[in-house]
Amino acid sequence: MAVLTALRPIGKGLAFAVVGFLIGAGAATLLTTITDRPATQPVITLGYLFALIGWVLGVGLWDNWAREWFGLPVKNTEAFGWPRYFRFTTDHKTIGVQYLVTFVVLFLLAGLLSVLMRLELMAPGQTIMGAKDFNTTMSLHGIIMIAVAVATFLGGFANFTIPLLIGAEDVAFPRINALSYWIVPPVAVLLILTPFFGGFDTGWTAYPPLAVVNATGGLLFVLAFLTFGVSSILGGLNFLATIIMLRAPGMTWGRLPIFVWSIFAAALISLTATQFVAYGLLMIILDRVVGTAFFDAARGGKPLLYEHIFWFYSHPAVYIMILPGFGVALEVLTHFSRKPLFAYKYVVGAILAIVALSFIVWAHHLYTSGMPSYLHLPFMITTEIISIPTGVIFLAGLGTIWLGRLWLTTPMLFALAFLFNFVIGGVTGIFLADVPTDINLQDNYFVVAHFHYTIMGGEIFALMAGIYYWFPKITGRMHSEALGKVHFWWMFIAYQVTFIPMFWAGIQGMNRRVADYTPELGGINLFISVASFLLAASFLVMVYNLVRAWVRGPKASDNPWRARTLEWQTSSPPPLENFTRPPVVVGHPYDYGVPGSVHSAAAPAGGAGDKETH
Repeated sequence: MAVLTALRPIGKGLAFAVVGFLIGAGAATLLTTITDRPATQPVITLGYLFALIGWVLGVGLWDNWAREWFGLPVKNTEAFGWPRYFRFTTDHKTIGVQYLVTFVVLFLLAGLLSVLMRLELMAPGQTIMGAKDFNTTMSLHGIIMIAVAVATFLGGFANFTIPLLIGAEDVAFPRINALSYWIVPPVAVLLILTPFFGGFDTGWTAYPPLAVVNATGGLLFVLAFLTFGVSSILGGLNFLATIIMLRAPGMTWGRLPIFVWSIFAAALISLTATQFVAYGLLMIILDRVVGTAFFDAARGGKPLLYEHIFWFYSHPAVYIMILPGFGVALEVLTHFSRKPLFAYKYVVGAILAIVALSFIVWAHHLYTSGMPSYLHLPFMITTEIISIPTGVIFLAGLGTIWLGRLWLTTPMLFALAFLFNFVIGGVTGIFLADVPTDINLQDNYFVVAHFHYTIMGGEIFALMAGIYYWFPKITGRMHSEALGKVHFWWMFIAYQVTFIPMFWAGIQGMNRRVADYTPELGGINLFISVASFLLAASFLVMVYNLVRAWVRGPKASDNPWRARTLEWQTSSPPPLENFTRPPVVVGHPYDYGVPGSVHSAAAPAGGAGDKETH
């Protein structure tokens, strides 16, 4: 009975979604009858729009917020214990856990899809699936992993930790925060449904004209992508407002933890750049559903226009993924080296420089698209220039651990691996930034290896560092350090064995996004596939370790890592409003080894800082 009560908002949301879909589908059927257009895609599109509205209203938006719009009293639907994770709650910590659990599950699902791909690629020729099914599997793997990379940090860790790190009670817009999460489950549902509607074979980029004419599954994908973009925009707005307006007394810009700076930068990109890809996706939907000709060359459209719009968002989006990874890695490195963060001010400057430069490098993705050759040189130069601030951040990481008293915990090992992997991703990226080598390496497995060293080797290893680092704070339980280190070494070694050979395979002519290849590449693909299976198996250790710890692990102390930042100066898990007394920041968060240095003092009833320092 308790389970049914806890899941009642989900059931109400599903019921409202069904009603909304019927309303939208009925309206679309009427319109297509009047205009004499095919009904299938308009019915799906308008039905989904109304179903999405019905879903968020039913799951809690109506009771917690929308009733106010009509002068009605708001119903308090907050819950405690595990049922709160199935509610439209405004507590940033609960929303952070909702994001984290959702996207860790999606991460594991995307990993299973990669296993299916490698099963097909173990030998040349068609083995377990044809080209169309392979392309759908590859496309689903790509877009789910991109969503994981964007939302796990910006939605998950940022939601849980940012108010704590800056000494705030919550985010600036708690109800918008809840809304940004609850529009994500429909995204997952649409993506999972795509194979049942013919799949989509465009990859995660959805290039037209294929994206306009492919199976109905392609429409579901574009609708999902657009919906996820709305969630990202709302999240970016919320975190910018939170960091700007809600910092504790004394938390100046020069005292912000570096993870807060990384989220500030990622949120700035998310708020601005995501709007452009939303326009591109909307144009695809209009071409498919209404019959416009934005990308139909026969009617004056320009398919290349979409590529420019897409990459104007998607290259900055790489930094939505990797900047929080930098932030987590540097956060962990400084705390477990017991040293101040090396060149803190230069790192902040580098993060902001990356934000600015990320908007002027997009066309290096289009060197082989037929764009004018006189544009090659300026975009090659801007792409090379952006390696300077990223290099500053990498060198700051090295400077932080240099002569430090390293505490080689599981999060520290993953942060060190981040540095190792990212330097490989960065060095190999130089070849793809330069026009002559990029033209020869375009669309082969060298690109696959580079991208995975940048995103999985960088961002996902940083994600693992963050999971193990903040797990005691989130759950109040300690994971097994022994199992954590088994997971690290297994994952790290299997990762190198999987992806380093891909550089060689790409140079030998192994094309990406294809289900078949020439027989002479069979040996290297078999080797990569076996290694990838070992890599996938390493995550079983992580799942077992974390689930076991959350259920019956030893209770964590408030500050098991003896770190200085504010989130560790409250209980584990934190109370509803985060701090029993509002903190006052009186020093830098990373002044390890500085005599007499403290970061925060608890504010007494009178409001001034007292001598309870941390």
